[in-house]
Amino acid sequence: MTRARPSPLPALGLLLLGALPGLWTVLLRREAAAETETPEPRDWGRSPEARSEPGGGRQKTFRALLAAGREERDEPAAGSPVERGIFWSRELEEQVPRGFSAEEAAAWLSAARTARVSSLERGGCGRSSNRLARLSDGSRACVRYGINPEQIQGEALSYHLAGVLGMQERLPPMALALVEARGRRWEPVREELRGSPWAEGAVVSLTRWVDNLTAVVAPAPWGSEASAGRRLQPLSAGELGGLPRSQLVELVQWSDLILFDYLTANFDRLVSNLFSLQWDPRVMRRATSNLLRAPDGGLVFMDNEAGLVHGYRLLSMWDPYNEPLLRSVCVFREGTARRVAELHRRRSAAAELRRRYRAREPLWARLGFLSERQAELLQARVDFVHRHIAHCRAQAAVL
Repeated sequence: MTRARPSPLPALGLLLLGALPGLWTVLLRREAAAETETPEPRDWGRSPEARSEPGGGRQKTFRALLAAGREERDEPAAGSPVERGIFWSRELEEQVPRGFSAEEAAAWLSAARTARVSSLERGGCGRSSNRLARLSDGSRACVRYGINPEQIQGEALSYHLAGVLGMQERLPPMALALVEARGRRWEPVREELRGSPWAEGAVVSLTRWVDNLTAVVAPAPWGSEASAGRRLQPLSAGELGGLPRSQLVELVQWSDLILFDYLTANFDRLVSNLFSLQWDPRVMRRATSNLLRAPDGGLVFMDNEAGLVHGYRLLSMWDPYNEPLLRSVCVFREGTARRVAELHRRRSAAAELRRRYRAREPLWARLGFLSERQAELLQARVDFVHRHIAHCRAQAAVL
């Protein structure tokens, strides 16, 4: 008797089920972005002293991505923007807005960890379960309550990985907090907590509230290249001549962003926009998820909870987008490349992250660290980035 061939439907069902968490997260992000309120004007990442001061082809694709919404005209940069074939020039790096300095971040974190929560407001911080908190020191913070704890863990670990890589100034300061309705810290908002979906004893993240930011939009040319299935070509030194200085300064930051999102497997930024092209051809004309621009041109890498833990569970779904995006960049900050080389040589990516996380986050044990498998994946991705940089160096040598 001939045995019936197994139906492929059960296997297909399992595959779709595995993809649901990532798709659900993207849909929630889209809904949250639509509900986000327009922030009030406020200085971004600057000291009080600074606030008182007066005030065609491969090239086309990547330039369009980085020049999104920028209409100002400036003169082409003097001299070469690239040194030794693959590194941004020191002069150009010095013009990148400093973002959140280490001293400023440390001062805010110290105050935020001891301040009481004076009020909680809905709106302005993404998902409906999040709140905008006003602290007793007068500052404000986005309090994020994850759909599950791994999202808060991913937010915290991504923040400290940025520190390991030397790019933490691009991320708003972030600390963990324990929800305790009867505790002194939350006493002024005890009634609000009762009406919230937050569980007693849950760990939430407090991220410094940042005002006066604008959206960063990836325009149609980038979307057209991606949706047409054409392979993204590396941005190299030979394609930068004549670009305005403002675009070059932004390119420096984008090279870090794309590398960072590859290492963390963050699918909830440009990658999610690229993914959505299959059913929404106009998505690249809208704001890039979780990326904003400060008045001084500095990019702010917002809301990184999809990174590492959550992202590593969904690599098969998102790496077809993250990997080509990484390969589209062949010019790097020398400091970033040097740190990647050290983590590769010592095979110490997870160890360095663990050391920094434990030293700087008092509540790290509440959420734990990466699993052994996740630590291996982080090192493997560091190794991949190192090989890519080496490939770019070899290509530049023969040009």
